[in-house]
Amino acid sequence: MKISGQRDYSVSLESVAMTDIVLNMFIFFFISFSLLYTFSPYRIKKLEVKLPEATSATLIRNTNQANIIITNEGLVYLERELVTRKELKEKIYTMHKNNPGLSVILRSDRLVRFKEVVSVLDTLSELGITNLNIAATAE
Repeated sequence: MKISGQRDYSVSLESVAMTDIVLNMFIFFFISFSLLYTFSPYRIKKLEVKLPEATSATLIRNTNQANIIITNEGLVYLERELVTRKELKEKIYTMHKNNPGLSVILRSDRLVRFKEVVSVLDTLSELGITNLNIAATAE
Protein backbone atom coordinates (compact mmCIF):
# COMPACT_ATOMS: atom_id res chain seq x y z
CA MET A 1 0.00 0.00 0.00
CA LYS A 2 1.38 3.30 -1.07
CA ILE A 3 0.55 6.42 0.96
CA SER A 4 1.19 9.70 -0.71
CA GLY A 5 2.01 12.78 1.35
CA GLN A 6 1.04 15.24 -1.34
CA ARG A 7 -2.26 15.72 -3.02
CA ASP A 8 -2.75 16.79 -6.58
CA TYR A 9 -5.29 19.55 -5.83
CA SER A 10 -4.76 22.92 -7.40
CA VAL A 11 -6.66 25.68 -5.58
CA SER A 12 -7.14 28.80 -7.63
CA LEU A 13 -8.32 31.93 -5.79
CA GLU A 14 -8.19 34.14 -8.85
CA SER A 15 -11.90 33.81 -9.65
CA VAL A 16 -12.92 34.43 -6.02
CA ALA A 17 -10.77 37.56 -5.81
CA MET A 18 -12.07 38.88 -9.13
CA THR A 19 -15.68 38.30 -8.07
CA ASP A 20 -15.03 40.13 -4.80
CA ILE A 21 -13.51 43.10 -6.64
CA VAL A 22 -16.40 43.31 -9.11
CA LEU A 23 -19.02 43.15 -6.33
CA ASN A 24 -17.22 45.84 -4.33
CA MET A 25 -17.07 48.08 -7.41
CA PHE A 26 -20.79 47.49 -8.02
CA ILE A 27 -21.63 48.47 -4.44
CA PHE A 28 -19.41 51.56 -4.64
CA PHE A 29 -20.95 52.80 -7.90
CA PHE A 30 -24.49 51.98 -6.77
CA ILE A 31 -24.08 54.05 -3.60
CA SER A 32 -22.29 56.87 -5.45
CA PHE A 33 -24.96 57.25 -8.12
CA SER A 34 -27.69 56.94 -5.52
CA LEU A 35 -26.21 59.85 -3.56
CA LEU A 36 -25.69 61.89 -6.72
CA TYR A 37 -29.34 61.43 -7.64
CA THR A 38 -30.59 62.19 -4.14
CA PHE A 39 -28.63 65.42 -3.74
CA SER A 40 -28.86 66.58 -7.33
CA PRO A 41 -29.36 70.37 -7.51
CA TYR A 42 -31.97 69.92 -10.24
CA ARG A 43 -33.99 67.59 -8.02
CA ILE A 44 -33.64 69.75 -4.90
CA LYS A 45 -34.82 72.91 -6.67
CA LYS A 46 -37.98 71.22 -7.87
CA LEU A 47 -40.85 72.06 -5.54
CA GLU A 48 -43.90 69.95 -6.03
CA VAL A 49 -47.17 71.06 -4.53
CA LYS A 50 -50.52 69.47 -5.17
CA LEU A 51 -52.70 72.40 -6.12
CA PRO A 52 -56.41 72.40 -5.39
CA GLU A 53 -58.79 71.92 -8.30
CA ALA A 54 -61.08 74.60 -9.71
CA THR A 55 -63.49 74.66 -12.64
CA SER A 56 -62.54 78.19 -13.68
CA ALA A 57 -58.74 77.78 -13.62
CA THR A 58 -57.05 79.81 -16.36
CA LEU A 59 -53.44 80.16 -17.41
CA ILE A 60 -51.81 83.46 -16.43
CA ARG A 61 -48.68 84.63 -18.20
CA ASN A 62 -47.15 87.69 -16.70
CA THR A 63 -43.46 88.55 -16.65
CA ASN A 64 -44.01 91.01 -13.83
CA GLN A 65 -44.89 88.55 -11.08
CA ALA A 66 -43.66 87.02 -7.84
CA ASN A 67 -44.30 83.36 -7.11
CA ILE A 68 -44.96 82.29 -3.53
CA ILE A 69 -45.17 78.57 -2.77
CA ILE A 70 -46.46 77.07 0.48
CA THR A 71 -45.65 73.37 0.88
CA ASN A 72 -47.80 70.95 2.85
CA GLU A 73 -45.29 71.23 5.74
CA GLY A 74 -46.02 74.97 5.93
CA LEU A 75 -42.67 76.07 4.46
CA VAL A 76 -42.81 79.25 2.38
CA TYR A 77 -40.74 79.75 -0.77
CA LEU A 78 -40.37 82.98 -2.71
CA GLU A 79 -39.16 82.35 -6.26
CA ARG A 80 -38.07 78.82 -5.22
CA GLU A 81 -35.98 80.13 -2.30
CA LEU A 82 -36.92 79.13 1.24
CA VAL A 83 -37.79 82.23 3.29
CA THR A 84 -39.11 83.00 6.74
CA ARG A 85 -42.24 85.13 7.19
CA LYS A 86 -40.09 88.17 8.00
CA GLU A 87 -37.86 87.65 4.95
CA LEU A 88 -40.95 87.18 2.79
CA LYS A 89 -42.33 90.50 3.96
CA GLU A 90 -39.03 92.31 3.35
CA LYS A 91 -38.45 90.82 -0.11
CA ILE A 92 -42.03 91.36 -1.31
CA TYR A 93 -41.86 94.94 0.01
CA THR A 94 -38.67 95.55 -1.99
CA MET A 95 -40.15 93.95 -5.12
CA HIS A 96 -43.38 95.97 -4.77
CA LYS A 97 -41.44 99.19 -4.13
CA ASN A 98 -39.38 98.68 -7.31
CA ASN A 99 -42.44 97.67 -9.30
CA PRO A 100 -45.85 98.94 -8.09
CA GLY A 101 -47.72 96.78 -10.63
CA LEU A 102 -46.32 93.59 -9.13
CA SER A 103 -48.55 90.55 -9.52
CA VAL A 104 -48.29 87.77 -6.93
CA ILE A 105 -49.17 84.15 -7.64
CA LEU A 106 -49.76 82.05 -4.53
CA ARG A 107 -49.27 78.31 -5.02
CA SER A 108 -50.45 76.48 -1.94
CA ASP A 109 -50.55 72.74 -1.48
CA ARG A 110 -54.08 71.47 -1.04
CA LEU A 111 -53.18 69.89 2.32
CA VAL A 112 -51.82 73.10 3.84
CA ARG A 113 -53.55 74.36 6.95
CA PHE A 114 -55.65 77.39 6.09
CA LYS A 115 -53.91 79.30 8.87
CA GLU A 116 -50.66 79.26 6.83
CA VAL A 117 -52.40 80.63 3.73
CA VAL A 118 -54.13 83.36 5.73
CA SER A 119 -50.80 84.35 7.26
CA VAL A 120 -49.25 84.90 3.82
CA LEU A 121 -52.38 86.68 2.54
CA ASP A 122 -52.28 88.94 5.60
CA THR A 123 -48.65 89.82 4.87
CA LEU A 124 -49.51 90.67 1.27
CA SER A 125 -52.50 92.74 2.33
CA GLU A 126 -50.38 94.62 4.84
CA LEU A 127 -47.95 95.54 2.06
CA GLY A 128 -50.74 96.80 -0.18
CA ILE A 129 -50.52 94.03 -2.79
CA THR A 130 -53.81 94.09 -4.69
CA ASN A 131 -52.95 92.00 -7.75
CA LEU A 132 -53.08 88.51 -6.25
CA ASN A 133 -53.81 85.21 -7.97
CA ILE A 134 -54.20 81.84 -6.27
CA ALA A 135 -52.99 78.93 -8.39
CA ALA A 136 -55.21 75.91 -9.01
CA THR A 137 -55.40 73.07 -11.50
CA ALA A 138 -58.30 72.54 -13.86
CA GLU A 139 -60.73 69.78 -12.87
